[in-house]
Order: sequence, then C-alpha cells, then structure tokens
Amino acid sequence: MVPRAGAVPQPDYGPTASTVEPSPEAVEFVRFCYRRRRVGWPELYDEMCAVAGRGLFRGWGADELADHGIAFGLFDMPALSALALRIVTDDREDARRASAAPAPAVAVA
Repeated sequence: MVPRAGAVPQPDYGPTASTVEPSPEAVEFVRFCYRRRRVGWPELYDEMCAVAGRGLFRGWGADELADHGIAFGLFDMPALSALALRIVTDDREDARRASAAPAPAVAVA
C-alpha cells in the first residue's frame, strides 16, 4: 500500500490488543482487576497496570499479558477499554440476572 502524500507512517510494534483476540486468560485478568476495584475507566486501567506491574495475576507482567492479547500502550487503549467495557457490562448483567432470579425452594423437614 502506498501512503498518501503527507501521511505520517505508523510504526509496526507487532501484535497488539487491537489485532489479537484476547485469550480466556486475558478476560480473566480484566475480571480479576475489576473485582479488586469495582471502578470505571480510566481507574480500571490504572488498576490493570498496577496488577501487571506487581505480577498479582498468576505472576504475569506486561509481557505475559501481551502474549494473551492485553497491551497497555497508547495505541492499544481503545481496544483495551472496549474489552474492559464488554467484560464489566457482562459481569454486571450476570449479577443483575442472579439477583432477579427467584430463590430456589428449600424443603424444611
């Protein structure tokens, strides 16, 4: 592909959160971070960075998370925030459904 006149070429940093489908482990990482601090974006991003920096999720740091589709770079933020939003929304919907479901009948002898 020929860049148009005046276009700034973008560096290729390899696979990123926007080009790699996150693994189930990456989804669990986001859930882990959200359950530690039930906050919205960008505070959740801060929590994810802190967890990765300390290796609190399975001992994984940023490199291991990148292998599973989680990246923390500036160009990765839109994909990471979309993933976090999807996971948080799903978790909230699951919790809402669980609280709205009738309690199972308990037999008393």
